[in-house]
Amino acid sequence: MSEVQRNHPPKSLLQSGKIRTADVVVVGGGIAGKACALGLAQMGLQTLEIAPDLEQTVPAPSGPQLGQRIYAFSSGTQKLLAHLQIWDAIDHTRMQAVRDMRIYGDRGEKNDQLHLSAFEAGTPQLAWIGESNVIEHTLDQASRFQNKLERIADAVEKIEFDADGNTLHLRSGGIVRAQLIIAADGANSPIRSELGITTSEESYSQSAVVANWLCTYPHLDTAFQWFLPGGDIIAMLPLPEKQVSMVWSTSPEHAAELLKLDQTQWLDQFSTIANGAISKQLGELTLNSVPAAFPLRKIRAQRFIGPELFPRVVLIGDAAHVMHPLAGQGLNLGLRDVAVLLNILGKRESFRSPSDRVLLRRYERQRQGDTSALLWVTDRLKKLFSASSNTERQLRNWGLGLVNKSHFMKQRLIERALGEIDFE
Repeated sequence: MSEVQRNHPPKSLLQSGKIRTADVVVVGGGIAGKACALGLAQMGLQTLEIAPDLEQTVPAPSGPQLGQRIYAFSSGTQKLLAHLQIWDAIDHTRMQAVRDMRIYGDRGEKNDQLHLSAFEAGTPQLAWIGESNVIEHTLDQASRFQNKLERIADAVEKIEFDADGNTLHLRSGGIVRAQLIIAADGANSPIRSELGITTSEESYSQSAVVANWLCTYPHLDTAFQWFLPGGDIIAMLPLPEKQVSMVWSTSPEHAAELLKLDQTQWLDQFSTIANGAISKQLGELTLNSVPAAFPLRKIRAQRFIGPELFPRVVLIGDAAHVMHPLAGQGLNLGLRDVAVLLNILGKRESFRSPSDRVLLRRYERQRQGDTSALLWVTDRLKKLFSASSNTERQLRNWGLGLVNKSHFMKQRLIERALGEIDFE
């Protein structure tokens, strides 16, 4: 997208019928964008979703090898997907419930750990782990049968605002008129940039190396995470059929080295890091995917709606915020954006249009607090466990043990991780 203007649409185009109209346009084809578009259409709003790759629906995953893009899905995300009537349609044989989480400090001492239990918290599971494709395929199938939703494989080149609505000019030459625009166009959101919405952004100088593994020991529905001396973080997330998904946050230089390892060299790594704890917990690990790496950074948009004076655009998902994966909450935070927006629009007063500034400001107020709190906590944890002084090392490991002894504190952590949202 190259331009944002505030003009009236040409009357000749309006009269010719060449302009496609909708109540809402969702720009973006990721999970958050697809979920938002489906929810808006189910609400009865005429919805268009625009993204370059929408003509190709995501195929259903099949076979014993799981996809590379693995996410943790919170209880709140499960509730949203149930609200969208797709949770029961998901292939649950490719989803794994997490009933325990074990987080270990970097001194290797027995008491430097935190254990969170679904049983102790009185909930069926703490999270679900599954492939991105499982969710995206189901969203694609549901969208095909939603008569209020039209999907367009195209890109937005320019947006114009006027007193009566918004005009989107597409790369193909098409023109769309809509009351409300949802920007779900990713961390480098062109819409956010062209609206002049600034961001606070910080590189963690780390990359996440991801890979799937077969393990000889059962993972017991447990997600493991080790903080290592020097700032590395390794998570092993349970998958179906004695498999785990690894997320290793490390320096870009070390990530490049890890991508070159063969099976034997990986086993040597696991036998030494964290005093061999990974091998002790999971047994011998066999690589079951091609390792990949991506850079880690923190992004937070200063505003979640725009333009400033007469907002007509809402930011959701990575267009609004990006966080470190150590808490496994990135996608869940984006889907909470979707859930809150659907709640607000679904309960709007009859005299308010979907783009009413009162509604959009309600959305921004509700999302900024939750987003700021989670980004701050995740960022502080990352930096605390990257600090190298003996005092900070003792403090952070002591803190894990202290929280582990407090049922109240653990319950609050679990409640935050579940990310509950109510639909009425």
